[in-house]
Amino acid sequence: MTVLLVIAQKDFRDEELFEPLQVFQSKNNIATNVVSNEVGEHVGMLGRKITTNKTIDDVKSSDYNAIVVVGGSGSREYLWNNETLLKLINEFNDDKKVVSAICISPVVLAHAGILNGKNATVFEDNESIEEMKKSGANLLNDGVVVDGNIVTAKGPQVAKEFGEKVLELIENL
Repeated sequence: MTVLLVIAQKDFRDEELFEPLQVFQSKNNIATNVVSNEVGEHVGMLGRKITTNKTIDDVKSSDYNAIVVVGGSGSREYLWNNETLLKLINEFNDDKKVVSAICISPVVLAHAGILNGKNATVFEDNESIEEMKKSGANLLNDGVVVDGNIVTAKGPQVAKEFGEKVLELIENL
C-alpha cells in the first residue's frame, strides 16, 4: 500500500502533512511519497521542512492506493488549478481509490469535478466555501467527512483524525 501526499511548494500547513504522515508511517504496510510542483526543500507555514525528490508531473496514479492533498495557504496559489493534479485526482477517483484533501484543498477535488452531489467539508474561508458550492458539493459542518472513497477535512485541528480516516479506507480497499 502506498499513499501519495501532495503539498504546495510554499506555505503548506505543517500539521496537515506531518500528522497524517505519522499515522501512515505507524503502519508497516503503508509506504508514503510526498510530492510538490518543484523538487527540493519546502517550508510549511509554521516552519517545518520537508524535501521532495519528485514532482506532481513525475507520478502515476497506478503506483498508489490513495492521494492526500495537504492544505495551507499555498494550496490556493499552487494546487487549486494545477491541471496535472486535477487529472491525477480524476484517475484516482475513476479507479475507486481513496481521494482526500484537508483545509482549503478540498477545493482541488471540487475543481476536478468529483464532488458534485457528494458530502464534503472545507476550511471556513469564504472563497473556499463558494468554490465548493459551485462544484455541487453538499457542504457539512463536520471536522472530517467521508463519502464513498472521498475524505475531506476542515483543518489542522482534525489532521490526525483525517489521517486515521484515510488509513481506514485504504485498509478496506
